[in-house]
Amino acid sequence: MNKDQVKGRVEEATGKVKEVAGKATGSESTEAKGTAQKVAGKAQATYGDAKEKVEDKVKGKA
Repeated sequence: MNKDQVKGRVEEATGKVKEVAGKATGSESTEAKGTAQKVAGKAQATYGDAKEKVEDKVKGKA
């Protein structure tokens, strides 16, 4: 697991918490910020996953 995968998943989880908190409190801005953070985290995690696959291919693991 590389740092992009870890950071991405942390951002995704943090965004989900903000999104839910925004829904619970009725704060549309917090909900929107949480959704954006969740999507950005998902993108970073996906990038990390792809990077990991390339590294595995280069090392001959897959």
